[in-house]
Amino acid sequence: MEQITLNGRKFRPFITNDIISRAIDEVAAKINADFRDSKDIPVLLCVLNGSIMFMAELMKRLEFNLEVVSIKLTSYSGTSSTGNVRQAMGLTSDIRGRRVIIVEDIVDTGNTITELKNILKERGAAESRVCTMLLKPEVYTKQEKLDYVAIEIPNRFIVGFGLDYDEIGRNLKDIYVLDED
Repeated sequence: MEQITLNGRKFRPFITNDIISRAIDEVAAKINADFRDSKDIPVLLCVLNGSIMFMAELMKRLEFNLEVVSIKLTSYSGTSSTGNVRQAMGLTSDIRGRRVIIVEDIVDTGNTITELKNILKERGAAESRVCTMLLKPEVYTKQEKLDYVAIEIPNRFIVGFGLDYDEIGRNLKDIYVLDED
């Protein structure tokens, strides 16, 4: 892995695909333990667009029947969160009475998770759990429980494996951190 440039900003290697893959294996094992014997069919909620790669890799490892639903929320502009979460696309299916596993790429302040939990409650979900690929614990300020966390990271701006910088870089198989030096 070597340094990359996106929109004139330099990013250096941060988390290799091997580490990401092992972390997804571990989180999938925990979800399988909780849902393997389900009588119902849980819903995996893909939070677009950032969660697409994580969701695809996670789904391959899950050993129970599931349904996939998507939603798109936005709160970022450039390299920082605006603090305002807005729904860019609503839920793609009815989740009333269903158990939902929210699949997020990254949780930082927790504003998006709080908003998602409220949306799911309003739409009648029986239960909602949170699965995130990445967590920035030093800036997570909410009370919402994060049920499945693959990797904890410092509060730095990252790109790759689904995460973008102004909509580019999502396709990178590794994760890079903004090089501020």
